[in-house]
Amino acid sequence: MVVLNRIYTRTGDRGDTALSDGSRVAKHDPRVEAYGTVDELNATLGLCRLVAEGELADRLSMIQNDLFDLGADLSRPDLAADADAGHPVLRVIQSQVDRLESEIDAMNAALDPLRSFILPGGSPLAAHLHLARTVARRAERRATDLAAGGDVNPAAIRYLNRLSDWLFVAARVANVDAGGDILWVPGASR
Repeated sequence: MVVLNRIYTRTGDRGDTALSDGSRVAKHDPRVEAYGTVDELNATLGLCRLVAEGELADRLSMIQNDLFDLGADLSRPDLAADADAGHPVLRVIQSQVDRLESEIDAMNAALDPLRSFILPGGSPLAAHLHLARTVARRAERRATDLAAGGDVNPAAIRYLNRLSDWLFVAARVANVDAGGDILWVPGASR
């Protein structure tokens, strides 16, 4: 286990940073953008957990741990070199995606069918979850952009795609006790 006694290292003072394989890239590199946005998403989920309770809070905690796995996955550029790493390489796996799908199905089963787009908001928890959903979508865009020009684990992209769906449905669940979703009314302000 790595011990972090000193937080600053000064190694990035020139605008570059180390990836998990030891290579160095610019701090604005698409790979750093991708895992940095996943970190932002994780912090946003921390805000969600401030107002979440019970099983939903537990699920958010598990997702936050998954996001550390995902950040580690995105920070390692060469999928083919995993076997030669000399140690286990942390990658997002399909069972993590499957778990999200199962939870989405369970949450969605208790909801009324959607017949309209909904506006982000409602209860404080739903508003936080909708914000996290938009950050998850941005993280997915960063990861797919990275995949277009680099090596990215396909399960990582599937996880981000499913997570934004999970957050949408969780926001709807959070709004059940708050009187329901806020429906979009096209042209309402004309």
